[in-house]
Amino acid sequence: MTTLLVAKQYLKLFYSKYEIYITPLMKFMLALISLLLINANLGYMNSINKLAIVLIAALMCSFMPTNFIVIMAALFALLHMYAFSLECAVVVGGVFLLMFLLYFRFSPKDTAVVVLTPLCFLLKIPYVIPISMGLIGTPASAVSVACGVISYYMISYVNKNATVISSAAAEETAAKFKLIIDGILGNKEMIVTIVAFAVTIVLVYMIRRMSVDYAWTIAMVVGAIVNIMVLLIGDLMFDINVSLLSAIVGTIFSFLLTLILQFFVFHVDYMRAEKVQFEDDEYYYYVKAVPKVTVTRPEKKVTHIAGQNKIRKS
Repeated sequence: MTTLLVAKQYLKLFYSKYEIYITPLMKFMLALISLLLINANLGYMNSINKLAIVLIAALMCSFMPTNFIVIMAALFALLHMYAFSLECAVVVGGVFLLMFLLYFRFSPKDTAVVVLTPLCFLLKIPYVIPISMGLIGTPASAVSVACGVISYYMISYVNKNATVISSAAAEETAAKFKLIIDGILGNKEMIVTIVAFAVTIVLVYMIRRMSVDYAWTIAMVVGAIVNIMVLLIGDLMFDINVSLLSAIVGTIFSFLLTLILQFFVFHVDYMRAEKVQFEDDEYYYYVKAVPKVTVTRPEKKVTHIAGQNKIRKS
């Protein structure tokens, strides 16, 4: 454990020293991966489905505010939708507009979550998002997570039903609009997932703010269990075919990832917790103080060995 704590201190020092370079690099990598995945899953507009265009767009995102990544990803998705079907572009554009209004109103600082949520779905570990945001976010973070969930299911729907959508006759515009709207907004699996993630975020947030010992660990365990329970209840109610084994394995792996997050964000020693009481002219204060677990980085010791020059006389 001491070795991990020392490594944590080194990582924090390294980031603080080179933050001006690391932050743009992280934004570049996040934008690059997101745009590449959008092109891989859609890829209907050949002019933007090129590595050079993606690299230029990702480079722009690295020097712009973080919210620009979300805007660029939405723009790429809309262009692909437009090349595939005008009706798809209109419906997806309307959904994106509504999401942006909610996102910028309630949780504009959770940019990474909007982009990371679809990525975690593709990596089969989506449950790490609600537990993590319950730990480091607020209940308003449920809006950003919901935007990410909707984005994933929209792209997935178009990708899986491209043949059905394109086979509709050109003169049946109203029918095509209805098909797309019903397929995207009427997706019961998406709605159940949004509800499960929102409940998990709020519950984890409430528990981790309690003053009980090991509140974060309790919040993670309860959040993981509640997330699975809500998904299973939704499966029973709407028959969305949730894989129980996949949900359990994904939740366990997500729990392990959140343990790493807890180590870097909230690693404390409850054995040395103290309760402090003091007062001023108007109030009495009862405070529980829990010390953070930290170690001092070992100092490098340099030993100078002075050699003696021996002069030989002949």
